[in-house]
Amino acid sequence: MKTFIGPRLRRLRIEHGHTQVQMAKELGISTSYVNLLEKNERSVSVPVLLKLFEAYGVDWRDIAEDDDTAQLADIRGALQDPLFEGTRPDLPQLRAAMAHAPDLAAAFTKLHRAYLAATDQLMSVAGAGVGGGLGEDSPAILAANPEAAVHHFFRRNHNHFPRLEAAAESFWADETVASDDMYFALKTRLRQQLGLRVRLVPVSEMPSSLREYDRERAEVRLSEALDHPNRLFQLVHVAGLIEQRALLDIILSEADIRDPAGQARCRVELTNYFAAAVLMPYDRYLTEAKASKYDFDHLAVRFGVSFEQACHRATTLQRSGARGVPFFFLRIDKAGNVTKRFNATDFHLAEHGGACPRLEVHSCFRTPGRILSQIVEMPDRSSFFVLARTVDRPSFTRHAQDVRLAVAIGCATEHAREIGYAETLNLSDTRATEIGINCRICPRANCDQRAHPALVLQGPVDAARRGATRYAT
Repeated sequence: MKTFIGPRLRRLRIEHGHTQVQMAKELGISTSYVNLLEKNERSVSVPVLLKLFEAYGVDWRDIAEDDDTAQLADIRGALQDPLFEGTRPDLPQLRAAMAHAPDLAAAFTKLHRAYLAATDQLMSVAGAGVGGGLGEDSPAILAANPEAAVHHFFRRNHNHFPRLEAAAESFWADETVASDDMYFALKTRLRQQLGLRVRLVPVSEMPSSLREYDRERAEVRLSEALDHPNRLFQLVHVAGLIEQRALLDIILSEADIRDPAGQARCRVELTNYFAAAVLMPYDRYLTEAKASKYDFDHLAVRFGVSFEQACHRATTLQRSGARGVPFFFLRIDKAGNVTKRFNATDFHLAEHGGACPRLEVHSCFRTPGRILSQIVEMPDRSSFFVLARTVDRPSFTRHAQDVRLAVAIGCATEHAREIGYAETLNLSDTRATEIGINCRICPRANCDQRAHPALVLQGPVDAARRGATRYAT
């Protein structure tokens, strides 16, 4: 099998400030051969890969690895747009574009995301009845959604941040803290190392918040509405905000998020990542996850976290040489709005609007606490195993009962045999549920769950016929 590493080799050379001549000297090959390798006109040999390890300290498996799965999925998702109807390149063409012009491919997806954001904002403005043109506020109106910007940054990093993992591993230094002592240990650590007092307060004192970090009073206030796992999580989060400020600043500087709201949201999510890594150490969590076949109830109990936190952590296990099953994760409310999404797969999550109504995650609210599973198929014929369950949210008063969300976590069906929840399914015979990204760009013409007219299915309206939905004529 031939291995082409052109773009990655070029990035490695530029990162070290070397010319092609200098790299050729380091690798003991000719300059022309380096040039051919960078253009993907020659495949790389094993001896050259080993030389790369010796000269640059790069594991040959990392540089030879195909890390373009997410970008390929993004491009294929973008090309489902009706703009490209009849002119969509096939898969070999896409792979060739990514191999020979990776920066151009990345620019294409970035431009398409900006187009979607602008379209979505314009539709919102039109729906709100704003007239008279966009006016001088149009730059603000067309700004990318902060949540979308954060999602794309995490996606570019395969939902894995090695520097935050390393910082989390050193959080307790050489201490070993038992799970039942964690709360006391965290309070002690915050007091001794950061001078912060932790106070548990009644809901009446903080009626609209779950955690407050008061810098002036050097105090962290936790609401009684928080359960034990979330109290732990919030204390580690505060410690991360303070102790890892410099590291968070460095990672944020690489995010290319200029909007202050987006930067703030990204800081929160990066700190959440750090907190999860502290509570669920990478190697221990991966070992336990594989041993239990990703039994998220078991993992939640084992590490003293919530079911949602256990699922979310599984999406981050993408360390080179020690990878877990690549998962996507999404959380929805009762109206179907996606309130959280993370992705380490080529499953294309909806960026605008809700998730596909055919996903069983929407059915979870009828059977609270019960795990539902299904096989789904996207319009491009890729298939995924998905499991979903409701999760309870903090309840402040008796007037706010049944505060539930639903989470879904899924992986490509090729990994389903590694998941215990899939053992009851006959993967070869189970009929997949046909789903789409969302209704506006879904090409499934006869779907009886369609909530919006599809931009990709525009055609004449036949007033004499009523189809499965009000949009089908």
